[in-house]
Amino acid sequence: MHLERIPLAEVQAFSPIFLDYIHQAPKIAPFYHLPPSIESFKTQIKQKQQSTKGVNLPWRKTLAEVLDRQYEGISQPPTAQIASLKDEKTFTVTTGHQLSLFTGPLYFIYKIITCIRLAEKLKEAYPEYHFVPVYWMASEDHDFEEINHFHLFGKKYQWDTAQTGAVGHFDTKGFETIFEQIGEVPDFFKKAYDGSHTLSEATRYLVHALFSDKGLVCIDADDATLKAALKDVMKQDILQHHANREVNKTSEQLSELGYKTQIYPREINFFYLDEGKRARIVAEEGHYKVLNTDISFDEAALEQLIDDSPERLSPNVALRPLYQEVILPNLAYLGGPGELAYWLQLKGMFEHYEVPFPVLMPRNFALVISKNYAKRFEKLGISYADIFQDLDSIKKKWLQKNAEVEIDLAEEKKNVLDTFSKIQEKAQTVDKTLDGFVGAEYNKLLKSIENIEKRLKKSEEQKQQTEIKQLENLKEKLFPEGNLQERHDNLLNFYINQDDFMAQLAQHFDPFSFTMHLLIEAID
Repeated sequence: MHLERIPLAEVQAFSPIFLDYIHQAPKIAPFYHLPPSIESFKTQIKQKQQSTKGVNLPWRKTLAEVLDRQYEGISQPPTAQIASLKDEKTFTVTTGHQLSLFTGPLYFIYKIITCIRLAEKLKEAYPEYHFVPVYWMASEDHDFEEINHFHLFGKKYQWDTAQTGAVGHFDTKGFETIFEQIGEVPDFFKKAYDGSHTLSEATRYLVHALFSDKGLVCIDADDATLKAALKDVMKQDILQHHANREVNKTSEQLSELGYKTQIYPREINFFYLDEGKRARIVAEEGHYKVLNTDISFDEAALEQLIDDSPERLSPNVALRPLYQEVILPNLAYLGGPGELAYWLQLKGMFEHYEVPFPVLMPRNFALVISKNYAKRFEKLGISYADIFQDLDSIKKKWLQKNAEVEIDLAEEKKNVLDTFSKIQEKAQTVDKTLDGFVGAEYNKLLKSIENIEKRLKKSEEQKQQTEIKQLENLKEKLFPEGNLQERHDNLLNFYINQDDFMAQLAQHFDPFSFTMHLLIEAID
């Protein structure tokens, strides 16, 4: 494969707040700590070293013990990487994602590879330190409908189960029906689900099999020992609502600048977690009730629950990032446009809790173009950048370039406007009441020209029907169901037929290149 890049602004798929962040627009600066540059990490390291969260030596030892326990039963675990976390000169860079079946859409893989590449780049720039890439498993998430399917070779495969609650707890029994539908897949995909008891275990096994040689460490934060570090935050959030106030304040500031906010904090930002349930905790008449259950606590009982069983509480989207930064010696969070947008709502909350705000790093974006599709680009004579436009714009541009006669009547419209402007001047001189009449006649003529232009376009499309159909097919294949390829297609669409696919991604991805990476297979 060879690499071409296009600016993300030309992709027409990203929000203004994300584009302003990567372009370092001055108005967005108050909402993050340091820009996403290699130079920022010198300052970030120093500030993390000065923090009391996630970096002191006793806690580092505890963190390593938890990770060693979580990797029990995994062949060739990342023992050295985990052990390195006990060293005060080791830091993490982290990406997080749901427990997507079969790794879900491609961008899950892209996030992890970019995270690994970031750790490598940091090691080159700061050789006196060690950097561990971490995949934060969203095992406590309960939106199963978002992850219960994947798309492979044009077909959707879905796992149906009646299980509820945190998806990481789901028993993988019954998943064999998916394998029966698919047919041949790499053995380690089967072993991941057949040999595991829960979806968390299966996901860790699968991700480790894909990245075992890259030093990646998976962490499941659904753990009593890890959550013990969050006890004070749990109590403060439930009793004093600091996160709600701070995040809402920042969200209002972003809204005033015209940005759309991503998350909406609640008065209490924790769920009650137990087998089969993950339900919100709300304050009602002096008690704390777990929604849709008969469970409730008074203040003393809830504080006692936090002290004795912190694993029973699960942070929501507003507090999960803080939890991450409290328990990891972390320098950067690497995520997609939506994720970074909601992180920008959190800086005030981090300042309140005196936790260093990480460097926010955009993940890499990519479009994989097989040699068959590359040939179509060449045959049709369109650029790779063109394919990111909407279909009507692509067809219009192609017809203008390839039509037998000129079908764009823009020049003719201009001539008519010039003529009617002169007519209108004369009419006003003779009788000002004719002004409206002349304007109406101009609009009628302009409408007629536009109708003629549409007929010309339609006739030309019919003449070029074969090529237009090829354009439509190319757009659909590379943007399935109108989505970016990376948000739809599964890894196996490419991994099965390209042994070096992962290596190619690692070779071409650059965590400091905020562009769309076009990975184009060479034409024979």
